[in-house]
Amino acid sequence: MLASVASLLCGCATYHSKPLPEAPDLTRVPPLTVPAASFGLPGLPAAPFDPQRGLTETNIITLAVADNPRLKAERLRAGVARAQLLEAGLLPDPQLSGGMSWSAVRTGYDAALAGDIRALITRGAARGAAAAHVRQVSLEILWREWQVAERARELYIQLDALDGLRAVLGERRRLLGRLYRRDRASLGRGEVTALAVTADFETWRAAEAQWRSFELEDNQALHALDELLGLAPGVRLPLQAGTQMQEPLTAAEYRAALAALPHRRPDLLALQAGYRSQEEKLREAILAQFPLASAGVTKARSAEEGVQTVGFNITLTLPLFDRNRGAIAIGRATRGYLRQSYQAALDDAESQADELREASRTMRRQLRVLGGKLPDLKRTAAAAKASLGRGELGLADYARAQSNSLAAQAEVIRLRASLGQAQAALGLLLALPF
Repeated sequence: MLASVASLLCGCATYHSKPLPEAPDLTRVPPLTVPAASFGLPGLPAAPFDPQRGLTETNIITLAVADNPRLKAERLRAGVARAQLLEAGLLPDPQLSGGMSWSAVRTGYDAALAGDIRALITRGAARGAAAAHVRQVSLEILWREWQVAERARELYIQLDALDGLRAVLGERRRLLGRLYRRDRASLGRGEVTALAVTADFETWRAAEAQWRSFELEDNQALHALDELLGLAPGVRLPLQAGTQMQEPLTAAEYRAALAALPHRRPDLLALQAGYRSQEEKLREAILAQFPLASAGVTKARSAEEGVQTVGFNITLTLPLFDRNRGAIAIGRATRGYLRQSYQAALDDAESQADELREASRTMRRQLRVLGGKLPDLKRTAAAAKASLGRGELGLADYARAQSNSLAAQAEVIRLRASLGQAQAALGLLLALPF
């Protein structure tokens, strides 16, 4: 008997302490090979890493999904859900009880072996709920991967635009600063009016304010990308210049994408799995009303007469007061809440997609208008520069022409970036291939 108990104890799990880390786990160099095929990002092509030429948008997306620290933690949730599925499928351990008694004549004993019957009845529903929960967690992790990929794409577009703005805004502030300093010096000689110097100062100050905002935005975007990729702060990855604009969806393509959302978007599929899990939990609560709680067999010998007996016993829970009504009411209320939450998610998806689609249309129209004016502004600035070189035009007139051209170029860069980010967000909302 003791040997049997010892062998059972040897099969039990043991506890080992695992202390928390005491330092950040950040790297300054991203990995050069990442198995992109192992991610659930539909349409993401395999792209080689070539740091000498700069990282592409696909490279950044791949690195983000592979190395994002929070995603690594999220993926461990799948192991927790699988452990819960294992727990739900385990049969309840039988209960063994017994005792000894003595008299002047002989020794008596009694022993009983019993098992939980209710757990056997509810086991199927519990396993169904746990299996649906595993699928829910897996889909939530997949949706989180999609969100990280879309965020990486937005940051790539933003940093690419900031690289373009660095040259444009830098040239504009230098030009306007040069004009202000020249006119300020000329004011003392009486060659210009104080009103002209004040106007020069205001335009230069506005250009300086734009540059300061640009520096803060660049720092914020750089650190956001490093954080997303799990890199040490301050690492600036070389990026290939230029982002490709996507073609707008036709009305038929947009309607088809909306109709397919419940069957394609991971977060909606996760809500569906969560609803199925809750329905199984409700079924489990209803089955738990079954009054038979446990049953078993007994064997005994009396210490006085030495009579041996064999029998069985059952434990019934009389459904008089509780009847598991609390758990059933909670299950039904939770199911109703999850159903309405799913409906709200569907409604939000269509509303947000329509908002981004209309915003993209507006930005495309604005780009066409601004793009039509930009060539004339560039030609005017080029002609002003040539006239300045020939001595036919003053610095003030040249600075105004060049400043107008540079301001329009900066506006086009920002507008294209905003359009690209809106398209990326719309693609995520419609669950379009990457």
